[in-house]
Amino acid sequence: MAEHLIERETAETDLLACAAYVAENIKSADGHAAAMSEIVPHYLAKNAVDLAAELANTIEDPFTRDRLLMRVAEKCAAIGDDEYAFQIIEAIEEKATKDEATEHVAVQSAAKGDVAKALEIAENLPHADHAFTEIAARQSADGNEAQALMTIGKIDFADAKVNAFKILAAGHLAKGDLERAVSMLDRAAESTDEIEFDEEKIRSLLFTGELFLEAKEMGKAVGVFDKAKTSAETLDSIQKDSFLSNIALGFLQAGSIELADRTLDLVTDNVEVSSTLVGFSREFWKRGEKSEAVESLEEAYSILKSQRDRDVRNTPARVKLWREIAVEFAQFEKPERAIEIAQEIPEENAHTTALAQIAQICIARREDEWAQQATGAIDDDSQKTFALLGVSDAANRAGRTAEALAFLNESKAFAETVDRLVARSAAFDELARRYHSFGDEEKMREMFYENLTTIIDIRDESDRAAALAKMAEFYEAKKLELNAAEREMILRIIAKSDA
Repeated sequence: MAEHLIERETAETDLLACAAYVAENIKSADGHAAAMSEIVPHYLAKNAVDLAAELANTIEDPFTRDRLLMRVAEKCAAIGDDEYAFQIIEAIEEKATKDEATEHVAVQSAAKGDVAKALEIAENLPHADHAFTEIAARQSADGNEAQALMTIGKIDFADAKVNAFKILAAGHLAKGDLERAVSMLDRAAESTDEIEFDEEKIRSLLFTGELFLEAKEMGKAVGVFDKAKTSAETLDSIQKDSFLSNIALGFLQAGSIELADRTLDLVTDNVEVSSTLVGFSREFWKRGEKSEAVESLEEAYSILKSQRDRDVRNTPARVKLWREIAVEFAQFEKPERAIEIAQEIPEENAHTTALAQIAQICIARREDEWAQQATGAIDDDSQKTFALLGVSDAANRAGRTAEALAFLNESKAFAETVDRLVARSAAFDELARRYHSFGDEEKMREMFYENLTTIIDIRDESDRAAALAKMAEFYEAKKLELNAAEREMILRIIAKSDA
């Protein structure tokens, strides 16, 4: 690019400016757009809306440009500069995005308590259901329930109206006002009849039922779940089994194991049957029925594993559930069984993620040998690096500082061997943050320097810029200054970008 919005002198002394400078040099339109999509939000976090808007405007792709400008407009409204927000909106090309951005400004006005302005903006939009919902929530929170209901009456789509009632109900639940919460949930349940599409109707009923459970209205919850079951039974959709699975769990949570079992009998896909049984097991464990919980989880695993590959409808869902079952065994104080099942998962990422989660659970319970066995079963150095970081965090949360540092140092040793530079950079960044939290400024600086030496070798310029921006975020938050060695590396990164 011929000209820079970021001066080279500024880039030499500021990490985020360096990231933006590198991004401005990217010749590929897609790469430039990807880099700016990472960098602009960092400037918005600093309230630097002018520069954020200018950087967004350099993007050639109109869709990416418009989406970023929408975020700039929203930020302007959040910090009280509505006039500039609307100027930014005028620069958005696509009509739907322009309207969405305007709606976001209305939402921000409601959040700040300026309900009159929010309503004025929303009422001039062709569709503003999200804004009206947020305005109603604000009115309700301020004690203006009658006005909130009038605002909900302005909502066009039935599913959005139901959602608004549920949001008001959730607000009352959070304040412990069960009577008003139940009143809003009754309205939500009644309004589901207006929803045209069966899938949307069932989803709304399920969420309403969950809120009735939270309000301890078990009878009303059963009624809503039964209404959802009636709709789901006649559904001609691949989502049918998933809905019935969730309804069965809802019945169990509402206290009716008979209705739960009857509904589960209607589920035909083994993955969904297994998923339901996992939900049952969690509910049994929560009630203190530990043997029933383990038995249900074993049954879930048996059904999942017995399914033939050719009968699997959704492989990612099956793998995800397999991982959840392995981790759940660790939660149920069965670490050996958990590790055994995790190692059988037929997909590497899910396999290593499960082992990492199991290790964290074990370390929190002081089952160190099982934690070490779980991390030791992870072959990939990159995956092991981040797994050990997670175990260190778990040990630290448990007040085990010495163990947390030991795992952190072990993670550092593996980070240095990671082949993929983007992953190595991310590891060094996370390690630096952890060392800072332990008060080890020397190790923190060492890791950040190692990160810079890694970033300079990252081939993809958009990845290089994104890594710099992530590092800059921490420096900004902690008010850190670049030291001499780091400034020297920044100069080298800029020189490479200019070449």
